[in-house]
Amino acid sequence: MPGMRCTCGQRIGLGEIPCPNEYRFMSDEDLDKLPHTVASDELHQRMTSFLKCPKCGRLHVFWKGYGELPMVYAPEDSTTPPSG
Repeated sequence: MPGMRCTCGQRIGLGEIPCPNEYRFMSDEDLDKLPHTVASDELHQRMTSFLKCPKCGRLHVFWKGYGELPMVYAPEDSTTPPSG
């Protein structure tokens, strides 16, 4: 996957290694299941990937891997005070 287009229209590039737009994470439960010593490539494969749009900050989370469309999360408008 050389890149993708964000909802805002910005192209999110994936060509650089390391990629400045790609992040990885895992749940605390999954992390706790790992052996105390684990190879970095194995850890990398077990993590969930997400891309952050450099323009608008939307997160494109690939919960089911790159074979499925990502779930997109948009930052809240920080200029609007919370209601209630």
